[in-house]
Amino acid sequence: MKTNRFRMNAALLVVVALLAVFSARIAAQEVTAKNSTTPHALPAKATPAPALAKQQTAAPSASEAAHNAAIVRAMDDAMEPGEGQNKLNFLVGNFDVRVFIWLDPAKPPIESRAVSVGTWVLGHRYIQQMLSGFVLGEAWSGIGYAGYDNLAKQYVACYMDTGSTGMEWYTGGMAPDGKSAVLKATIIDAMTLKPSNLEMRLSIGADGDHITELWQSDETGKMNKIMELQYRRQQS
Repeated sequence: MKTNRFRMNAALLVVVALLAVFSARIAAQEVTAKNSTTPHALPAKATPAPALAKQQTAAPSASEAAHNAAIVRAMDDAMEPGEGQNKLNFLVGNFDVRVFIWLDPAKPPIESRAVSVGTWVLGHRYIQQMLSGFVLGEAWSGIGYAGYDNLAKQYVACYMDTGSTGMEWYTGGMAPDGKSAVLKATIIDAMTLKPSNLEMRLSIGADGDHITELWQSDETGKMNKIMELQYRRQQS
């Protein structure tokens, strides 16, 4: 009888101990969970940036004002069209063109026909010329630009056409009477693959008709006429 009571008491003690251990574990888990969950930090109040001090612009000195004025005048001189550009007015319009090409200076030229349209572009600063026709039975077209460089005090021109992948760049001057002009360029000769000199010689009529001759240097340096274009203004 005593033995049975002892066994029952021992069993009760074991159960109580297990419950105590289980309760301690639950309590420890709750404490850990509370410690790991931190409240969201409150956003820091933004500190307003100090107000920028108002910039005080001092009036330019007399020397600075004179320098600024000189810059404005220089830019105006470089960009504004004037008398130099006006002398190119003869290129504006629609023209019928007779084209002569010398493949051999000692032989007669080959003749063909073309048409040309010249217009002012970029605010009366440059002349754009569109040329199209036939040479040796093949369609041929070209584009040219001409202008006057206010700073270099010279006439400038560039030309390109379907007969080449190169561009010709000319510089030169016009006679004081405005009736003729000579511009020069350097190209690579297609046959020798060496530099060759070009000259564009213009003769200008009173009514705007004009003749453009192209001369090229040979291996000895002699200039030979290779092309002539006779422009006749179309009648409206």
